[in-house]
Amino acid sequence: MKLSTKWMHDFVQLEDISPRAFSEALTMSGSKVEGYEREGSEIENVVVGQVLTISPHPNADKLVVCSVDVGQDSPITIVTGATNLTEGDYVPVALHGSKLPGGINIKKGKLRGVESQGMMCGLEELALTTNDFPGTITDGIFILSDECDHTLGMDIKKAIGLDDVVFDFEITSNRPDCLSIIGLARETAVTFQKPFVLPKPEVKGGHGNADDLLNVKISAPDLCYRYAARVVKNVRVAPSPRWMRERLRACGVRPINNIVDITNYVMLEYGQPMHAFDYDLMAGHNIDARRAVDGETITTLDGVERKLTSDMLVIADDKKPMAVAGVMGGEFSSIFDNTTTIVFESACFSGPSVRVTAKKLGMRTESSGRFEKGLDPENCIPALERACQLVELLDAGDVCDGIVEVDCSDKTPHSVPLDADWINRFLGIQIPEQDMISILKSLEFKVENGQVIAPSFRSDIECKADVAEEIARFYGYNKIPSTTIRGSAQGGYTPEQQFKRSINTTMLALGYSEVATYSFISPKEYDRIRMPADSMLRQSVVIANPLGEDTSIMRTTALPSMCQVLGNNFADRNLSAAVYELATEYLPQEGQPLPLEKKCVILGQYGPGVDFYSIKGAVEGLLEALRVTEYDVVAVDNEPAFHPGRCAKLTLGDKQLGIVGELHPLVQEAYGIGSRAYIAMLDFSLMYENHVADIQYKALPRFPAVTRDLALVCDDTIPVLTLQNTIRKAAGQRLENLELFDVYKGKQIPEGKKSVAFSLVLRSHDSTLTDAECDSIIQKAIKALNEIGAQLRS
Repeated sequence: MKLSTKWMHDFVQLEDISPRAFSEALTMSGSKVEGYEREGSEIENVVVGQVLTISPHPNADKLVVCSVDVGQDSPITIVTGATNLTEGDYVPVALHGSKLPGGINIKKGKLRGVESQGMMCGLEELALTTNDFPGTITDGIFILSDECDHTLGMDIKKAIGLDDVVFDFEITSNRPDCLSIIGLARETAVTFQKPFVLPKPEVKGGHGNADDLLNVKISAPDLCYRYAARVVKNVRVAPSPRWMRERLRACGVRPINNIVDITNYVMLEYGQPMHAFDYDLMAGHNIDARRAVDGETITTLDGVERKLTSDMLVIADDKKPMAVAGVMGGEFSSIFDNTTTIVFESACFSGPSVRVTAKKLGMRTESSGRFEKGLDPENCIPALERACQLVELLDAGDVCDGIVEVDCSDKTPHSVPLDADWINRFLGIQIPEQDMISILKSLEFKVENGQVIAPSFRSDIECKADVAEEIARFYGYNKIPSTTIRGSAQGGYTPEQQFKRSINTTMLALGYSEVATYSFISPKEYDRIRMPADSMLRQSVVIANPLGEDTSIMRTTALPSMCQVLGNNFADRNLSAAVYELATEYLPQEGQPLPLEKKCVILGQYGPGVDFYSIKGAVEGLLEALRVTEYDVVAVDNEPAFHPGRCAKLTLGDKQLGIVGELHPLVQEAYGIGSRAYIAMLDFSLMYENHVADIQYKALPRFPAVTRDLALVCDDTIPVLTLQNTIRKAAGQRLENLELFDVYKGKQIPEGKKSVAFSLVLRSHDSTLTDAECDSIIQKAIKALNEIGAQLRS
């Protein structure tokens, strides 16, 4: 909400106070100021001048030389190509060294041999439009009309009213009363302890009676709490006066004509949206606030035909809807050049109803933004009277007597007990009850019989804490002493949160960067990762109201998201990438309204020197840091998204822990990854269930270790991990460490075979191992290896 300082001074008078001090004071009292702007701040050294003489340029047919009086000792000479000047005109003159909007600097110079000591400005140079000054032209010099100050040498900003200071407020949803100049002026008056003056609108009328011309009915009292209307005859559409145009412009509203400007002016001043209907286009001259009929249509002021439903409120005549209540009027409800009689509407509609309607129709207007927050029904009549007062002040028409009104609003005031002791304890301060009452009365609250009665425009007052807040913000938050929190609080991470932190720290230590991707994907992503057509993972949760086809389903696998990340990095010419994500996958559950949310850790990597073993090593490093052991790695060739010869599964017993491998070339091509890319996916829950949470420390060994080597020959197809697991199982607890130190294929080894060498560290915690005991352990290992086809190398 924008607040014009000039406009605010109609209701509260302040001494000279800087905009910064004003902003800080209002923010501290609960009305947050986002910022402020000085109108015309980009304009410097531009003054009012009068054209004395105009003569042809001696060296240019399309230029003229003007002598301009700018209030100095002698006139200045300005060369211009404008054709709309006459002698005696008052114009804005940018003197030597002046500045204009857009960073333009004006300096004197010569034009075709004649010195020009400045520039006469048009509307565009001053960042103005013909809406701000009707009757002017855009392609010539701005001729100052009689409504501007013609004092020679005066700053042009003051002469044309471009010298306001405008504050921008952030208004919370519970304070719709502050979506108005009056509401913010009231807050200002209480903040600075100044009188707040709200004149009562006075309307003369005397041009017939509205009751004889119009009927009003509310058929949906649950959606329309109050509806009031007044009739204005002999409408005289014309531009608004300068003071009104200035205030509308300052608050970000474009002036149009006096009738439209009056409705906008009242909306900004009172916070009450209004609408003006053409009386002659109103069938039967009857107004009914009713529910729309399913399938009924209306063409709104923006020229779009909109289909209505029965939960929407419309303002209708005997034949058709004239407006979508609280949102926008219909195309035939506006004011035309031949309009002679109008009906001013001032109503109070249900906030939730307006919000739902505006959202369904895809419309959000100044009007709906106010109504949806819940307006005061008691504000309807004062706003209507103010509009008619302005009509008479601007001579825009003849106002009829009487208000045609239907009132279904609840008049019961909000009442809360005034408990001074409780408020002091709640705030941690000591304020006398009488001071509390003074603050509340300044906010137009009433205090009677120990009850605080809120004004009708403060519907947010519901409990004692609300009353305490009103007192605290004007007592001064900065005066409330700081206190130490009493009691004790226990906090910390849950075991699962600690596990996640371990994953993050380990992955960062391994050189991977964390990413966060959307859980919404396109169904086409499943084709890009070559997912089989009959895969259960294609059965995804469909978004009811998606932003688009690309975000229409919830992913059942995080693989497409990681592929997109790698593809984007490659497209951005990143030579390498190593990223990971703690991702969530959404698996539909039969008979359940919500899907199963399955977490996984997914790694993605590409770049120079990166291969299958790089990402496999990262996975092993992560599992080691998490103390997840006893897993097996098995080569697989039937995963469609992965290269058939460079892929492996990790298993824990009969459960799949994860998968690691190189992306299939077709998948890489689908995502625009121009180099070999590697991805690993690990089941978060399975890792968490099988990790060792508590580390058990053992005493340092007292007895020496014995080292033995085993050199084996086996089929090339037998994985080294299988050999390792066999040795560990056969050797038992006395095997302290097992390390692979050589794999060899060559002339001394038969075709299809390989030589694998291990170093075994044996130790007993009870005594020193003898050679016989060590030989026994080795023989058991060899026997177990023989059973799987591995022989001791001779």
